[in-house]
Amino acid sequence: MPNIPSIGTIVAIILVILVLLVIISNIVIVQQSKAYVVERLGAFRAVWNVGLHLKVPFIERVAKKVSLKEQVADFAPQPVITKDNVTMQIDTVIYFQITDPKLYTYGVEHPMNAIENLTATTLRNIIGDMELDQSLTSRDTINSRMRSILDEATDPWGIKVNRVELKNIIPPKEIQNAMEKQMKAERERRESILQAEGQKQSQILVAEGEKQSAILKADAAKQAAILKAQGEKEARIMAAEAEAQAIMQVQQAMADSLKLLNEAAPNDQVVKLKALEAMEKVPQFFEMPLISSTYWPMVHGGKAEEVLSDEEGLQIMRNLGRNMAWMLRCIEAGKAAGIAAPVAENDKRTNFIR
Repeated sequence: MPNIPSIGTIVAIILVILVLLVIISNIVIVQQSKAYVVERLGAFRAVWNVGLHLKVPFIERVAKKVSLKEQVADFAPQPVITKDNVTMQIDTVIYFQITDPKLYTYGVEHPMNAIENLTATTLRNIIGDMELDQSLTSRDTINSRMRSILDEATDPWGIKVNRVELKNIIPPKEIQNAMEKQMKAERERRESILQAEGQKQSQILVAEGEKQSAILKADAAKQAAILKAQGEKEARIMAAEAEAQAIMQVQQAMADSLKLLNEAAPNDQVVKLKALEAMEKVPQFFEMPLISSTYWPMVHGGKAEEVLSDEEGLQIMRNLGRNMAWMLRCIEAGKAAGIAAPVAENDKRTNFIR
């Protein structure tokens, strides 16, 4: 006959199983970014952070599980009145984090409702000190003031307010219509300004182009005139040099001829004949011989240094001096040969008035 466990043994086994179940059910594992507020007999016992914890059965309990992550609270639009008595709807978004689970659990009843009401009253106080235009353009200022006030007010609740953002600012319908008209007028004004600026720039560019064209034409005309003047100057210089060269060659030929005559010991008749031939080639004015040069016999300048800079004039005067010296030598040679100066006839006068 098999052995049947006694009743005492069965009861003992059941008790052991129950104890194991109780122990297992009171093992608590706290996850990352979580904190458990534990009470013993209704009083605060401890705050359990990440890890394995054992709860005393029947006398301890987890009163609240708190998330330590940053949380976002998006509140419904709140009616607020500006300093100039304009009613607007503003909804806010709050980014907060629980820093003290104990204060969060026991500091205030319904913390989220408390934060929402505190946000609404704070927003009304801030907007009430601003006019409509200022409130529409001062989001950063409003956000900063609300964050500072809410963070200080929620410290006793174990809550830290990191950021406050105004999600929407909704003015009344008539204000919106006026703002749209103002924006439309501003856009039209900017468009007119841009068009006028474009026309102005276009006219400036056209004028600048005409100016550059005129400058280029003037420069071209100037260069053409300079080149023409340089060409004429060089032509005159070349002509004068050619004439001077021809005169020099003639003088050289005459000098050579005189040298040959001297070497040949000519008689007086030959010398007189050569002197007459030389005098016949010299133009005369009022019975006086005219001595010429390669161009007008003059130099330009009011001072000595200015005269010295006129190279063409100096060249002309040098040629004139050579010609005059040659003429004087010819006259002396004629006198030496016994040739008398011509005698002018002065007894004939013509009356041109008939």
